[in-house]
Amino acid sequence: MERTETDVLVVGAGIAGLSAALAAEEAGADVRLATKARRPEEASTWWAQGGIAITRDDPEQFEQDILEASAGTADEAAIELLVENATETVRDVLVDTVGIEFDTNGEEFDYGQEAAHDQARILHVNAETGKHIHVPFLNYVADETDVTILEDTAALELIRHEGRVHGALLEHDGEWAPTFAGSTVLATGGIGALYPRSTNPPSATGDGIAMAALAGADVDDMEYVQFHPTACHTDTGTFLVSEAVRGEGGILRNGDGERFMPDYHEDAELAPRDVVARAVTTERDRTGEVTLDVSGLDFETEFPDLAAKCEQHDVDWTAGISIAPAQHFLCGGIAVDEWGRTTLDKLYAVGECSRTGVHGANRLASTSLLEGLVWGQRAGEDAAGNPVEPIEPPELLERDPDLPATFAKDKFRRLRRVMDEMVGIERTPSGLKRAQGVLRRLKGEVDAYVRTRTSRSLYELRSASIVSLLISRAAAENEQSVGCHYLVDDSEITPSPESAKQ
Repeated sequence: MERTETDVLVVGAGIAGLSAALAAEEAGADVRLATKARRPEEASTWWAQGGIAITRDDPEQFEQDILEASAGTADEAAIELLVENATETVRDVLVDTVGIEFDTNGEEFDYGQEAAHDQARILHVNAETGKHIHVPFLNYVADETDVTILEDTAALELIRHEGRVHGALLEHDGEWAPTFAGSTVLATGGIGALYPRSTNPPSATGDGIAMAALAGADVDDMEYVQFHPTACHTDTGTFLVSEAVRGEGGILRNGDGERFMPDYHEDAELAPRDVVARAVTTERDRTGEVTLDVSGLDFETEFPDLAAKCEQHDVDWTAGISIAPAQHFLCGGIAVDEWGRTTLDKLYAVGECSRTGVHGANRLASTSLLEGLVWGQRAGEDAAGNPVEPIEPPELLERDPDLPATFAKDKFRRLRRVMDEMVGIERTPSGLKRAQGVLRRLKGEVDAYVRTRTSRSLYELRSASIVSLLISRAAAENEQSVGCHYLVDDSEITPSPESAKQ
């Protein structure tokens, strides 16, 4: 690793990071894109299934759907910006530039419909849209632009001086060096590694949020952690069963074979995700299991990728797919404006690590790829043109990169248990208080090692511990149950004795 300079440094190579890098390069900037991923599937975008929503012919209804899904908490100006730019940005970047071929019915797009959408407005490729967007987009940026892509390269911390961010310390293969930048764009994805069951890749440790918070940037809405109601958990791994399956008529049944969602919401299986996730949890506790009945669908034809995934994991979909909620998306994050600008000068954040205000307390299906694309374009354009101002970076020399053999693994196991039991789908005031105590002690143990070591796994653990604390604190401070943040009386949930002792 060598000390370098660039006009724009983008950290993260999902749809938001690629969009920002492309826009900055088109605006004339020299761009370096650092990603700790070694393969496309290590980025969150690759894991997205349902699709990407566009406006079609009724923007007001699209805006209303987003607002209603958020339980009225989303920022209306941010929603309007997203909806106004949705169709044009998808067409210009994904269709015309990258060449994504979304599914069609003859000459027309095959628009899908998912929960809480009033109409079919979702562009998709089978039921695994993410990878069919991510790989061509990544290849386009690598082959058709002058963006320098640094794979297997992690950002350890931001370089900051007097309220301005000047780049980041990057690590590759155990070596580290500063990259100074006129603007720095964080596009580091989600926080799935904080929970034992997630639809995110294992690398989603909240790095961008943690680095920004440590540097003094504002974060907001951290308590709103969305759980996807239909994930299939097997001995060989967890995989998402797209909401599009319910949009096409899939039925949720409890362990007694009863369809239960009409008892919980007038939209039944197409209710907002937070409602469905809590209903599935309740029915699993009451009857022992919940399955997604796809017998009324031509499942293999309509969802070939999902059918193949079921076969890969030895799941007999003809008998119903056994499902349970899994952590899916963080609705909050680093606070940004309409151009992705954070509260620190020359620092931007886009995609899941950011908080634009679009999602509020609960995200509408198939808006995450769209948000990353739209804000990525805007942030990249705005970030171009700022002068590079090198300063003395934080001192990381003379440090031992090695850790005790099981240190990170053991601490992650402890962190995930606390988040699962005390900061999950349902929360209690006393549980959140206990969680903060455990997480503060854990962070203290991690900080003691950070002072003497630079292992990537240690910095990921530091990120996870910081973000876990931010989530638990925000949840404890918000006394109103809304959207993904659902509070119950202390008497209704009792953490296990094992977790309470941690």
